[in-house]
Formats: sequence, C-alpha cells, structure tokens
Amino acid sequence: MIVIDPRSPVPPFEQLRVQLLAQVQSGELAPGARLPTVRRLADDLGIAPNTVARTYRELEASGIIETRGRNGKERRAVCFMLR
Repeated sequence: MIVIDPRSPVPPFEQLRVQLLAQVQSGELAPGARLPTVRRLADDLGIAPNTVARTYRELEASGIIETRGRNGKERRAVCFMLR
C-alpha cells in the first residue's frame, strides 16, 4: 500500500518513487504487473497527476518500468515492470 505523507519534508514524487521501487525490489510488483494510470493513482493518493507522471518518467529513465503509448485519446495507463 502506497501512502503519501503531505507533512513530510520529502517531496511527494520522491515518496512515491521510493515506495514503488521498494515494491519492485521486494517482488510485490512482479515483472509484467500493470501499474495504475497516472490519473487513477493521483486520485487514489490525493496528489497531482504531474507528480505521478514525473515518478513514472524517472522510474522509466532508470530502467525500472516501461510505459506504453496512447490508446486513442487517453494515455494507456499501464507500466510494465522490467526488473
């Protein structure tokens, strides 16, 4: 379960990045697991969609996840775990 602490001095994107990375490393998020869409995760956590998008971009840049393109007008909100 991902929890963002708004009172923490750690920025929300970093809190999310660290928690997702921990889930990958522990095997809680297995290779091929789908992550929520940017909008859905943002709504669930009560944070801005840009925060989630930044986290996904950083995890993709470091080779942890792979995002897939758009499906019609909406972003295809799936990320596939690479490791």
